[in-house]
Amino acid sequence: MDERSSPTLRRIFRTKSIRQLVESTGGEHALKRVLNPFELVLFGIGAVVGTGIFVITGVAAANFAGPALVVSFVISGIVCLFAALCYAEFAAMVPVAGSAYTYSYVSLGEIWAWIIGWDLFLEYSVAVAAVAIGWSGYVVNLLRELGITLPAALVNPPGVAGGLINLPAVLIIAAITALLILGVKESARVNAVIVVIKVAVILLFLYLGFSHIDPVNWNPFLPFGWGGVVTGAAIIFFAYIGFDAVSTTAEEVRNPQRDLPIGLLGSLLIATMLYVAVALVLTGIVPYYELNVPAPVSFALDQIGIPWGGALVSVGALLGITSVLLVLLFGQTRIIFAMSRDGLLPAAFRKVHPVFRTPVNVTLLVGLVTAAISSLLPLGSVAELVNIGTLAAFIIVSAGVIVLRHTRPETPRPFRVPFVPVIPLLTIFSCGYLIVALPTVTHLRFVIWLLIGLLVYFAYGSRRSGAGDVA
Repeated sequence: MDERSSPTLRRIFRTKSIRQLVESTGGEHALKRVLNPFELVLFGIGAVVGTGIFVITGVAAANFAGPALVVSFVISGIVCLFAALCYAEFAAMVPVAGSAYTYSYVSLGEIWAWIIGWDLFLEYSVAVAAVAIGWSGYVVNLLRELGITLPAALVNPPGVAGGLINLPAVLIIAAITALLILGVKESARVNAVIVVIKVAVILLFLYLGFSHIDPVNWNPFLPFGWGGVVTGAAIIFFAYIGFDAVSTTAEEVRNPQRDLPIGLLGSLLIATMLYVAVALVLTGIVPYYELNVPAPVSFALDQIGIPWGGALVSVGALLGITSVLLVLLFGQTRIIFAMSRDGLLPAAFRKVHPVFRTPVNVTLLVGLVTAAISSLLPLGSVAELVNIGTLAAFIIVSAGVIVLRHTRPETPRPFRVPFVPVIPLLTIFSCGYLIVALPTVTHLRFVIWLLIGLLVYFAYGSRRSGAGDVA
């Protein structure tokens, strides 16, 4: 290593101290601390229980796992639980916005923080667009059932069935963007109402469907073999996307050291139990090979002669998807806000509204970008691309826990991951295993995106970073 390259390497691998990060949260860029642990749990449920439970369950059962879908959900849930423990240690120790991006900056260095921030930008953008398109589809179908048919030009992207723009997707993103600008407390209240309703709808489905379970539908239990179960786990991992968004609220939580671990672990455990219960009932009342439909839960109730229940589930699904959009949009804005505050992105994105104390510019940016993607592009199958981004984030956060235990063992940890390094290593290996199970084309797209990100970093971010001296 020559004298010229050494400073460059030191710069891109420099880390930030927790003190530096906490100090950066004050002043004109300070956010308002208003959230409590109950709201955080509902925030996590709002993110996780939505598209996965109302849509992906049927696709995964029919094409990959069959009745063993319940095992796929358990596998994905365990992987997420391991990751959640790692996130909880960081969230309590570093109560700063940015989630995996911030944790990587503390433990692994600036270049890794940029990589994971760039990765999360893709993950959240594509996830929001995909969910908004799903929301639009539900609205169009519900209106059609009421006798209202929207023009094809206003509900489809250009080039698809005579479409010009997916207007419902644009409108829901615009509404949520406005809500997020008004304040995190207001957003949390709306999310709480939505979550209570959609959980009630899910419990109603379980109650109505339980007495119609026919064990014959669970035979064969493994129609696609163990490989199908693992692939199903990798695909339905999309269902768990978003629980990590709880950690992006760190600067807006009243007592982050205590409340963030509660929010992360509590929401994930409740969501996993709901997913497992729905998978058992769904595959028990309808043969798995009939579930490859856009709305499998409503379809199942229709099949057993309870159409009014199917209609209620459709409303619950619509609300569930809305809360997912709310939390994902929130999470993305906080990550970009943190990157801007560190100098890796333009300063305009760190501006906080003087009255609402929310990052107004970055919220508008995220709203515009995701609305454009969802309204103009036929995304098709995007779950795999979102999954690989999330799995990569889990791997880096888990590695960060191990590294920081060695480099800064004296740092206070209000919440500690048990059995380190065993649990972080299990997270790394299990996430890697699920990444391998994804299609090769997904790997290629992900690598191309990361290469673009590195070009942006060396052309802009590394030259303007406000990281200061190496911690």
